Amino acid sequence: MISLKEVEHVALLGRLELTEEEKKLYSKQLSDILEHARKLQDLDTANVPPTSHVLPLQNVFREDRPGEHMATEKVLANAPDRQDDYFKVPRIL
Repeated sequence: MISLKEVEHVALLGRLELTEEEKKLYSKQLSDILEHARKLQDLDTANVPPTSHVLPLQNVFREDRPGEHMATEKVLANAPDRQDDYFKVPRIL
């Protein structure tokens, strides 16, 4: 069971102010979550291959081809600030 002291520590890390009722509630809820996670340790995963995703995903790449450029005026039409033919942004040092 997650103690109230541990809930207070997590709340402190999260900069949360909890009432005593909330601390008791979260202590029970967090304990229940950890109990469910412990049940996963009982599963036999010996024949389950490691994977990074449950679906067989792969990247789809397209050929990188140069295309027509947009006109400078069209590109800068909605720019909040510009200087000549460039976007003007705040200096970051």
